[in-house]
Amino acid sequence: MTAFTTHFAFEFRTGIRNRGLLFLTYLFPLIFYLMMGFIMPPINPMFLPGFVPAMVTFAVLAAALLGIPDPLVTARESGIFRSYKINGVPAASILCIPAMSTTLHLVLVSIVILATAPFLFNAPMPTNWPVFALTFLLFAFACLGIAVLIGVISPSSRNTVLLSQLIFIPSMLLGGLMIPYAVLPASAQRLALLLPTTYAMNLFRGPAMGQPADFSPMLSVGILAAAGMLAFGLALFLFSWD
Repeated sequence: MTAFTTHFAFEFRTGIRNRGLLFLTYLFPLIFYLMMGFIMPPINPMFLPGFVPAMVTFAVLAAALLGIPDPLVTARESGIFRSYKINGVPAASILCIPAMSTTLHLVLVSIVILATAPFLFNAPMPTNWPVFALTFLLFAFACLGIAVLIGVISPSSRNTVLLSQLIFIPSMLLGGLMIPYAVLPASAQRLALLLPTTYAMNLFRGPAMGQPADFSPMLSVGILAAAGMLAFGLALFLFSWD
């Protein structure tokens, strides 16, 4: 437990000191949050009720899919994982600790969004905070699992960008952040059901924000939990030390 705690503390401090990770985890989501807050509500007032969930979802997407895979590939290529193996660090710790430290960073970013959105943009707050927190954790679990899996299976840093963008861009366009699921064409809705953001926004907009859900909230909970467990399980199974 002491070794795990030390490793976690080191990973958390590294994330704060690493300029690239600091940008993807804090600056990029918060800059996007401010831009969307000042631009979108005057153009489309219907965007405001889902503004807070959309920005929290975007922060998780950016930090997980754009920030997690590349350091894993770089560490494997540079031989860091081999030194971990020699010193008895288990593969599960190597995969879980970056995800856990990123989750802690995302909690801080989400607190900033939740604390400032009512005053800066008059955005509605969640009506059910426990469901909001549970949705955040489930969505972070699913996205971080997918991000870790990408880092494990990707043969190079260039491939991590391509694989991450294959999920990140459709999630932004079809996952309910910019356009609600209910107004998408039927063909786009079928594609959106392949994305974890769709299920997160269904929970965020529905029971968490007090609006009607587009489909079963319990289905969303089950799919997000299953996606995270499957992704982390596959990542551990396919993990390579070098």
